[in-house]
Formats: sequence, C-alpha cells, structure tokens
Amino acid sequence: MAQAKEPENASDLCNSVTDLLLTDSLSSESPAQIKEQTERILTHEELEKLNSDQTLVSQFKQQKLEKEAQKNWDLFYKRNTTKFFKDRHWTTREFEELKACRKFEAQKLVLLEAGCGVGNCIFPLLEEDDNIFVYACDFSPRAVEFVKENPLYCPERCKAFQCDLTNDDLQDSIPVDSVDVVTLIFVLSAIHPDKMHLALKNIYRVLKPGGIVLFRDYGLYDHAMLRFKSGSKLGENFYVRQDGTRSFFFSKELLAELFTGAGYQSLVNEYVMRETVNRKEGLCVPRVFLQSKLRKPD
Repeated sequence: MAQAKEPENASDLCNSVTDLLLTDSLSSESPAQIKEQTERILTHEELEKLNSDQTLVSQFKQQKLEKEAQKNWDLFYKRNTTKFFKDRHWTTREFEELKACRKFEAQKLVLLEAGCGVGNCIFPLLEEDDNIFVYACDFSPRAVEFVKENPLYCPERCKAFQCDLTNDDLQDSIPVDSVDVVTLIFVLSAIHPDKMHLALKNIYRVLKPGGIVLFRDYGLYDHAMLRFKSGSKLGENFYVRQDGTRSFFFSKELLAELFTGAGYQSLVNEYVMRETVNRKEGLCVPRVFLQSKLRKPD
C-alpha cells in the first residue's frame, strides 16, 4: 500500500493539524463561551470564500483516503505519540452526567470512550472517580497501544481495544445493553458521512436503555473549516487535511437527524461559541463546537 504523502516541512504539518491542536488545548482551559441554538453568522469575506470553493477532490483520491484512513491516523500518532493533545479535564465540567447519572451512590459507572486516542479523556476520569470502569476503543492500533502503555492503565478498571466503529461489532468486546455513558468527543467528524449512521447504531447496541451519549465535535463555520485551502473539499462541510486525516463540520439539524435516525432521543443539542487566541499567529479566531446529549429510550 502506498505511503500517504507527508507534509513537506514542519510548517505544513503544523497547518494541517492546527484545528486539532486548537480544539483540545483550548478546551482544556475555560475561556468565556456562549451556547447558541443558531449557527454562527459569517462575515462577507468568509461567505465569499466558502461559496468560491466548490471544487471537490477527485473520486479516485477520495476512495484512496477512505481506504487509507486507518493508516493516516496511525501515522499521526506515530509522529506525535502522546504529546499532541492535552488531557481533557473539562469533560466533567461540561458533562455533569459523568458524575450524576448513577441511580445510587455506590453504583459502578460503566463508560465507553468511543475514539479514545491516547487516553486524554479516560485517564483524568479514572483518576477522579474510583468507582468507574472504562471501555476505550480507537481506530488506530498505535493509539490503543499508547493507552495500554500508560502507567495509569489497569485491566481491572479499563479495557482498551482497536475498533472500526463503522465495521467492527462492539459487542465482540462489550456486553449488549451494558454501558451507562458513551463519550463521543471529536470522533464522528473523522468518519465519512456515509458511514456515520453505522457507528451510531453500533454504539446503540451496547448502551443500556436509558443510557446517555455525550457528544462534542466541530460545529458548522468553525474557524478550522474556514482555514482549508482550495483543493481540500471532499463534500458538503467535509474536508481533508494535508496529513490525509479528514474532518466534517456539523449543523445541529444534521446531527439530530443522524442520532434520531439511529434510534436516540435528543436531550440537548446546541452550538458552543468561543473565541480563541492563537498567540503564535497573532490571531483571535471564532471557534464553533456542537455539544449534544442523546439518550437511548428505556
């Protein structure tokens, strides 16, 4: 299999993943943020840029990107190891269900981190909560190995495994109807839109009736979406980075349609707006995330 094209220099690599870096590093702090029901209003220049960029990546290249998706994420973790993302200490602040969804105080909470990366979400949770068991899966075998090599990894409290959410049955590793909470954080956007429903149905089968999915991902018109150069567009709101990894930007309407189509009930579905200062480039940029809470009916 051909190797994915490497960025020509360190600057290209930085630009290809800036949206990833900004997302995690600045979500670990808590700058002022506003939750909105309507999408961000674009400036005239932003609207012109999006309207002028209608050329799609060739079908041949798109098929190649889909075929090599796992390899491209593996290369990402090979280059960056465990040092790229900061630990997500903000999850319990944004999602109180991680602490409040127990029916009784002594209940052991069973969590699935779908798309765990190198464990930036699960290890802070395991440190904070002694009465939690975490299933952690990722598309990248290399990322899963980094999770297992972490000194905090303990098989009695965590089970990490490689999984393609769109193809591999989660029930091979997790009992049906056994998970209390699923975290799906900056993961669905990396999956081809035609296959997103497969991932949601897969998760649905292992989630308990009444269980909750906590979702956070790129929202429509986020600054990262506007950074893509001409020639990066794969489809509507869908782009490829220079390193071959892909990103989709969600409207709240599309997300609700995806989840309700897979059987979930929508509890919360809103845009999170914030401004981020990129000191390196001297920019203050608008970030837009979509934050949602979905429930499997009883």
